[in-house]
Amino acid sequence: MAIPVVYNLRSVKERWTSAIVAVLGIAGTVGVFVAVLSLARGFKATLVSSGSYDNAIVRRAGATSEIDSNVPLDQVKIIQDEPGVARNGGQTLVSPEVVLIAPFPLVTTGTDANVQVRGITPAALAVRSKIKIVEGRMFQPGLFELVIGRNVSHTYQGLSLGSTVKFGGAKWQVVGVFDAGGSAFDSELWCDAKLLKQAYHRPEDFFNSVTVHLSSPDSLQQFKDAISADPRMSVDIMREVEYYEKQSTLLSTLIRVLGSIVAGIMGIGAIFGALNTMYSAVAERSREIATLRALGFGAGSVVFSFMVEALLISLVGGLLGCIAVLPLNGLTTGAMNWQTFSHLAFAFRITPFLLGLGIVFALLMGIAGGIFPAIRAARRPVAPALRAM
Repeated sequence: MAIPVVYNLRSVKERWTSAIVAVLGIAGTVGVFVAVLSLARGFKATLVSSGSYDNAIVRRAGATSEIDSNVPLDQVKIIQDEPGVARNGGQTLVSPEVVLIAPFPLVTTGTDANVQVRGITPAALAVRSKIKIVEGRMFQPGLFELVIGRNVSHTYQGLSLGSTVKFGGAKWQVVGVFDAGGSAFDSELWCDAKLLKQAYHRPEDFFNSVTVHLSSPDSLQQFKDAISADPRMSVDIMREVEYYEKQSTLLSTLIRVLGSIVAGIMGIGAIFGALNTMYSAVAERSREIATLRALGFGAGSVVFSFMVEALLISLVGGLLGCIAVLPLNGLTTGAMNWQTFSHLAFAFRITPFLLGLGIVFALLMGIAGGIFPAIRAARRPVAPALRAM
């Protein structure tokens, strides 16, 4: 026979001060837990959305990112003629690109952060068809002009439509803003690849990477096989979306690990808060427990009743923690991408799955904080407690 749940509700109401302490401890822990996971998920989602399943990225064999890669011009010409490469009329959809970093002060702190600058050719927008100019215009090849991602102007000082900035020994004018759909490109500066190489005194016949639009998603293997069979080529080929997913692994894992440590430490404190609340309830309700046992409720019913009470407190705490963290959803922040050593703006991404994990985490804390007091309540001697009434 189970003890009615209404008994637990009245018990929590009677001991509301200690219950609130436990609820707030669990709520804070759940809030930190969900916030950290949403931060890691937002960073990963921003990078992964940069890649297209229809594109392949070509880098020097052994290179870990575009920054430390180089692909000579003669290999670019070979790539353009390989099977599996999409064509638009007479133009092959191949985009050789130069990728560098330049320091710009952050709006929030005034300290310099590395901004990724991408030198492109006219084929770049055709290869990445989802990227659109939303303000101003596209830069003109042969002129020291820039287009910037939509996150740039409110992340860095001095980079807005119409402004002039100096880096790499040249002055550049910002003539347009592009929207890359919330991807990592929204944190980049784009300009003429030839002029970027001139400004940084880079060899004219080298690029950092080549992005290829495939004739179909299934053409990747055909393209890889053709490149691998050519003895003149020494490159790594990866589907673009897989490349960016790999780029996100290091920092997103670091965020999750450090955040889990912090949440774990806070969780221990919350569990002790729940333990204190439930042990106090056991001490104060010894006569009630004895009466329930005398009325025929078994030890199992007492354990179950106290666990219901602990889970009720933890559920309320979990819900409050999830509600408290919801305003962070979509909030833009930034961090260093350790794969490219460039600053990346991204948004917290709170999903129903993460909120569900937060609730589960709260319930686990409730179980840990309630099980030992519940067992103690069930083991209390009945006769002495009844004689003390």
